[in-house]
Amino acid sequence: MIRAFALAVLAGCVSTAMAQSKVAKPEIDKGQAIVIQVCSACHGQDGNSVAPVNPKLAGQFPEYLEKQLANFKANTARKNPVMMGMSANLSADDIRNVSAYFAAQKPKEGSAKNADTTVLGRRIFRGGDVARGLAACASCHGAAGAGIPSQYPRLAGQHADYTEAQLRAFRIGERANDANRIMRMVAEKMSDAEIKAVADYIAGLR
Repeated sequence: MIRAFALAVLAGCVSTAMAQSKVAKPEIDKGQAIVIQVCSACHGQDGNSVAPVNPKLAGQFPEYLEKQLANFKANTARKNPVMMGMSANLSADDIRNVSAYFAAQKPKEGSAKNADTTVLGRRIFRGGDVARGLAACASCHGAAGAGIPSQYPRLAGQHADYTEAQLRAFRIGERANDANRIMRMVAEKMSDAEIKAVADYIAGLR
């Protein structure tokens, strides 16, 4: 009986080790090579895009980046013809390596450009609007937009144009890869002016 138990425990340990070995540790150098070839034209070699319509990826959580690339490749909950094409030939390991590379880069600071909407942007970001059931952005992404690893992405310093486009996409359901519809429920309650103000406020967070 003892011998049988010992063998069962050993088999379980071997199985666990095999399962863990299937998830390879990210290889940042391989990720960098892919970024240079595939991603850098739009997102910059260090993940700090200079084009307002393309997101900054430097310093973003790797789990979030992996999910987005997988969703683009699947072309279901998040559709984008350009990103679908770019991710089509990436393997799961490629996606993991690229995500790890971007996550390891230092994000450059951004800045808000519209002083007239700062008060509105800050109010919605930090406090939401209780009367309308509009949740504060900070409740998930943090007061400084740093996000929470494995749960909510970093927002601080992101291009306002990109953030605005994503909030609009969530609002109309064009983007639907948010867990439990959380972003769609938030964006549905926001006006155009609020979206613009929040996006600009986020750009200046650091």
